[in-house]
Amino acid sequence: MTEKFKRIHIIVLDSVGIGEASDAAKYGDEGCDTLGHTAEAMGGLRVPNLEKLGLSNIRPEKPLEGVQIQEHPAAYYTKMHEMSAGKDSMDGHWEMMGLPVMTPLRTFPNGFPDELIGKIESYSGRKVLWNKPASGTEIIKKFGERQMKTGELIVYTSGDSVLQIAAHEQVIPLKELYAICEYSRKLTIAEPYHLGRVIARPYIGDRAGNFERTANRRDLTLEPPEETVMDRLVNAGFASLAIGKINDIFSGHGISEGWHTVSNDDGMEKFIQVLERDFHGLSFTNLVDFDAKYGHRREPVLFGRALEAFDRQLGLALQKLGTEDLLMITADHGNDPGFRGTDHTREYVPLLVYSPRFPEGRSLPVRQTFADIGATTAANFGIAMPKTGTSFLTALT
Repeated sequence: MTEKFKRIHIIVLDSVGIGEASDAAKYGDEGCDTLGHTAEAMGGLRVPNLEKLGLSNIRPEKPLEGVQIQEHPAAYYTKMHEMSAGKDSMDGHWEMMGLPVMTPLRTFPNGFPDELIGKIESYSGRKVLWNKPASGTEIIKKFGERQMKTGELIVYTSGDSVLQIAAHEQVIPLKELYAICEYSRKLTIAEPYHLGRVIARPYIGDRAGNFERTANRRDLTLEPPEETVMDRLVNAGFASLAIGKINDIFSGHGISEGWHTVSNDDGMEKFIQVLERDFHGLSFTNLVDFDAKYGHRREPVLFGRALEAFDRQLGLALQKLGTEDLLMITADHGNDPGFRGTDHTREYVPLLVYSPRFPEGRSLPVRQTFADIGATTAANFGIAMPKTGTSFLTALT
């Protein structure tokens, strides 16, 4: 078959949900609404490019404050419901590539068992501090100075299936911290732990109040147990380009070339550079600041400013798209900065699908799984379809 598009680009606005999912109550997330509450906190979002694509058209019954419904939107638009059992980044991204996570990963709301902590202490030669759920920024405010004096490991978790280790870069060098996290990853792949991620969380600064987490974060995820759409693209000779934490999320699988990023701005700059390259296949970008810097910290105004900054760079990217390009903008879960707690929220995610060749966009049916993105990608490039997901390629005219 002849593919419809030479290049497909996916941008994941990490945590930018668009209202509670149908099963939000199961997760204790009734009333969450990342985009809605962010727009309210801003007194109206100013995102002219997302507006033209049709962002508020996704939910005309409750348009986003400051974002007008378009009579002739430039993009196809809808929202997607996650079918995976969790609401973590790994779940969302794997599902997009045709591999939903149907067995819930383990969480540790009371901290990790003594046996696991003892092994980490024995391997590292360092004592573990805290070992309970916490906000990453708050925990380094609380224990950062102590950690600098003692060299302990600040271990914490959240509502997600994750073990995080924070350490000052000048106290525990990155190479050592990464090695400790890699050892912890090996311990927690199988039962009885079966964790989704181990994350290295280095920080800098000299006292409480000016500690700052650095871009040297490293996510160590489970390896996908089966082929994803990305694997099949690479095996078929197509490019599969990864920007941001995509490489970490997929443990390097199904990626022909990738770039680490230090911020949303950096991610969009690298995406724009990719648009200037002549390649045949997929580019997959994650912009993590919405989640890591503003969602978990419950900072709706800063979250909104980050969306407005993204929109400005999106305007530059749209100018570089040609008729052989298809752009899909979505999210992997919610993280409502106006909601209680500090954890991800179970939400629908937006989906905007754009190509300069479209005379105008229109509504697509609500997608019942994120895997429809992977199925559409597979259908376009004529590779084997994933087990999960329904392509909407033929609806794009």
